[in-house]
Amino acid sequence: MRRLQIDEPIDRNFFNSILLLTYCCHSQGFSLNRSLKVFIKNKEIMEKNTIQSTASIMTNDELLEHWLGHRRLTRRVIEAFPEDKLFDYSIGGMRPFSELALEMIKMAGPGINGIISGKWVEFGGLEPFSRKKDPSTKADLLELWDEVTEYINRYWPEIPSDRFHDKELAFGQYEGTILSFIFYFVDNEIHHRGQGYVYLRSLGIEPPYFWERE
Repeated sequence: MRRLQIDEPIDRNFFNSILLLTYCCHSQGFSLNRSLKVFIKNKEIMEKNTIQSTASIMTNDELLEHWLGHRRLTRRVIEAFPEDKLFDYSIGGMRPFSELALEMIKMAGPGINGIISGKWVEFGGLEPFSRKKDPSTKADLLELWDEVTEYINRYWPEIPSDRFHDKELAFGQYEGTILSFIFYFVDNEIHHRGQGYVYLRSLGIEPPYFWERE
């Protein structure tokens, strides 16, 4: 019988697998040489799939930190507004920044809940925010902002890794993947924060540097 030549070193587990394959081939009358080639090929495919499944551009924690970085920046924008201008100042008929911030709040909290549970309820129907009134002071707005950030941090670890590519109908009308919803939450925040920057500039106030997310 022709000797099988293996040039590359093999580890102990792989060698044990070959021994098991030898026994199976012998008991079934299969060609060892052919079966071994199939075994090695399948092993290469499995290793390739494992690498592809474990390699990613961004981990779950990195995605969370990216979002939280934007939330920290938006919080500083809220802080930069004078108390009165936060609630009544606008340009060209756009909403005051307090209303824009409240939109972000009411999207993020129910958004995380929907991602975890599949139940896309409005902010008013979500515990622990169901008894919350809309903020009327900057301190109240910042407090609610922080509570929602804490809510995100608390429940984010409960999101399974394979959940991000699930497709759902968010709030009964927005169809997409979980990942696309998260990107939308961030994009929406960036969009409205840009309006806040314009308001601050028009008031003669220097807004926070957009790259400072710490």
